[in-house]
Amino acid sequence: MATVEGTEFDYIIVGAGSGGCVVAERLTEDADVTVLLLEAGETNRKREVQIPAAFWKLFKTSRDWAYQTAPDPAADDRSLFWPRGKMLGGSSSMNCMIYMRGNRADYDGWAEFGNDGWSFDDVLPVFLAAEDNQRGASQYHGAGGPLHVSDLRYVNPLSEAFIEAGIEAGLPANPDFNGPSQEGVGKYQVTQWRGARWSAADAYLRPARKRPNLTVRTQAQATRIVFEGARAAGVEYVQGSRLVARARREVVLCGGAINSPQLLMLSGVGPADHLREFGIPVLADLPGVGQNLHDHAGCTAVYACTRPVSLASAESPRNIANYLLRRRGPLTSNGPEVGGFVRMRPNWSLSDLQFHFAPAYFVEHGFANPEGHGFTFLPTLLEPQSRGSITLRSAEPLEPPIIQARCLEASSDLEVLVDGLKLSRALAQTHAFDAFRGKEVLPGDDVRSDTDLAAYVRRSVETVYHPVGTCRMGTDTDAVVDPQLRVYGVTGLRVIDASAMPAITHGNTNAPSMLIGEKGAAAIRGAGRAPARRSGTSSPLGPAGQE
Repeated sequence: MATVEGTEFDYIIVGAGSGGCVVAERLTEDADVTVLLLEAGETNRKREVQIPAAFWKLFKTSRDWAYQTAPDPAADDRSLFWPRGKMLGGSSSMNCMIYMRGNRADYDGWAEFGNDGWSFDDVLPVFLAAEDNQRGASQYHGAGGPLHVSDLRYVNPLSEAFIEAGIEAGLPANPDFNGPSQEGVGKYQVTQWRGARWSAADAYLRPARKRPNLTVRTQAQATRIVFEGARAAGVEYVQGSRLVARARREVVLCGGAINSPQLLMLSGVGPADHLREFGIPVLADLPGVGQNLHDHAGCTAVYACTRPVSLASAESPRNIANYLLRRRGPLTSNGPEVGGFVRMRPNWSLSDLQFHFAPAYFVEHGFANPEGHGFTFLPTLLEPQSRGSITLRSAEPLEPPIIQARCLEASSDLEVLVDGLKLSRALAQTHAFDAFRGKEVLPGDDVRSDTDLAAYVRRSVETVYHPVGTCRMGTDTDAVVDPQLRVYGVTGLRVIDASAMPAITHGNTNAPSMLIGEKGAAAIRGAGRAPARRSGTSSPLGPAGQE
């Protein structure tokens, strides 16, 4: 395929996800710069995107990258399904909309490993400025920002029962997981506006597209970063034909934890020996590219419901009419309406397990749901010790990379999830669920011992759509980007997305990804001086809550 030279811009952003939309909006506030935003997927103009309860219907469609991992030995050699948004807004256009910043210790931990400017006290003002919380401004919340954060318009009676069950079991009630404490059970706040999804594309890209200095190209997949010497000077991409756009100032990768390291490696930036396997000339030998992959892993405890109250009837004619006319009712549900944060290990200073509770069946991503009404506990590992990797499958840019999840490689990860299943069962047996509890569908009454529960975890574990860490920020020898998110070994190139996280946050990762977008855009506009690397071996973050 012939390569055609295209136009020239000050900045080229690759990927219109949670980070890319933020960067596009913030950079184009300066009318004197021009920005090209390349998105491999389609627009976000689709009913299933806007209706909150329909998010799972986007899985394995044209708006989903629909990745499959390599067979995972620790998960019974299964290939896991990893949905990722392939449209404007990226995964913020198909996630469960839970607004969760994480824990103070997450960001203080990042800062302790040389990432100056990333402590909780540094990032909280950025979160507040971005937020428009329905509850108004306070010490922990902002008002007037672009990102609408709302209370649930609909709460299912099964979700209310989960909160009552947690309190009955001795867990504290928590009205605000983004407030002074994270522990306890309660209702999630969501990135919605008047009953519809409010993605990064809605919050940031929609206003930016009115500006003449922003060009957005959809169905345009980046295939290579074009370098002049060691400077990123443009991006090659496919949009029907193979095109090249030139960047006068910087190229910004916002493709996420899978696509950003893949594009770096295809362009000669990554582990030298791995690149040479595919005949890719090595521009910068960065062994950390594609490493440190981790995610929140979870497994399900599923019960039949004896009353017809679950989300199984969300699409009844009455509920559809209620949504279309008033933006009310079950179709405004984000799925896991409620949840909680629990310390399973007494020597841990932070919660190491998060509950997502869905007032519906949710088996194998929704593809294997039984008929009828049910409810699902999803205990989720918050501090995974296991680490995987992203590597190239070939030098062909349109082939997906190899995803080695290795999500249960550390035995402690398996142990926490086994304990999470036990707690799920205890919650299901409380008086709060007496009016609803039917038979246990999964794991099933025949799965009782720790050994049997561990086997069930291995054959059913999934990660919960939060991959991070593959272009880790830091100042040690295995870091990929510096605290200003500039890629080491080259110039004019940054990675501004979840792949830059040194360690995953405690909770859902969409809000932290938009934070990285805000901080990255501010760094571009501030153009600070690059810090020196630390000498010696790498220092990947350990568990934030360990004493």
